[in-house]
Amino acid sequence: MDDVTARLRVVVADDERPARSFLVALLRSFKDVSLVGEADSGRSAVSIIERERPDLALLDLQMPELDGIGVVRMLKKQKMPLVAFVTAYDEYAVRAFEINAVDYLLKPVDKKRLRETINRAIERIEHAEIVEEQAARVGAAVDAYEAANTLPFLERIPIRHREEVVILPVAQIASVVADGEVLKITTIRNERHTITYRLKDLESRLDPARFVRLGRGTLANVDLITRVTIMPGGTHVAVLGNGQKLQVSRLQSRVLRERLLKL
Repeated sequence: MDDVTARLRVVVADDERPARSFLVALLRSFKDVSLVGEADSGRSAVSIIERERPDLALLDLQMPELDGIGVVRMLKKQKMPLVAFVTAYDEYAVRAFEINAVDYLLKPVDKKRLRETINRAIERIEHAEIVEEQAARVGAAVDAYEAANTLPFLERIPIRHREEVVILPVAQIASVVADGEVLKITTIRNERHTITYRLKDLESRLDPARFVRLGRGTLANVDLITRVTIMPGGTHVAVLGNGQKLQVSRLQSRVLRERLLKL
């Protein structure tokens, strides 16, 4: 890949802007790499990959609404690029990726390690690796990771209040709303608690049959949604049994319609 026109075409997907910007800056320092797309969500990543048909996709393993695994699941085999997952250390992910020869990068990404990933991708392309083989390898790694990484869903959440810890049953949670670095939890009885935790990490530990994402920063207890108001522009407002009114994003409005508003 000596010629500019033969540069490795790369797409980056990470919902956290600082991490994404850092990775993009590293990629732009390589003369044999062409950044053809940045995605701040999994769904955006799917659209960009299908449109740009990159050689390599660097996918954050944990993103809200649709994570790196979900991106792979949504892509058609014939549109699957080479994939390298980007993640904080995760023994299940590392083992699954190593066994199936799928590349990965640990956060914070090291420039030398990223260079190795780029070189490995170029080598595979130059050896004309069959697309179906790439897809099969990534698919096997994803299956292995999901099989190993099955932590039980939370039944209660410990919340520190000064000198004591309140044990909050998950069944009593009405909503969880992200506010900067903290999560604001509202219960069925309108009690309010605050914890320092990332929403996407908490969401992964909650039963998806009991909680639904209403927007980028909001989760709600499905059983407490009593009314849904249809708003202009395809959005909705969900009204909970405790009186809370929560805005539903356009994307999640479609999910809500399929899940709750059809017989």
